[in-house]
Amino acid sequence: MKRMIKAEIYNDGEYYCGKCLDFDVFTQGKTLDEVVNNLKEAIQLHFEDDRADLADFIQNPSLFTMVDLGEIHV
Repeated sequence: MKRMIKAEIYNDGEYYCGKCLDFDVFTQGKTLDEVVNNLKEAIQLHFEDDRADLADFIQNPSLFTMVDLGEIHV
């Protein structure tokens, strides 16, 4: 069983976007906090619709996110 759901968060220039790497879930938010909360909610809704996907994950899996911080100026 998997213990983590992997997701990528990036900024498209206007919004922060979050997409799962394990299954088809995508959401947006104006802030990092908003996109993380939206991503958690979207994942819960995805599992409500398709319980078969949930069988691959333990109950209450961790959300592991990779965040693109854009250009870093030194």
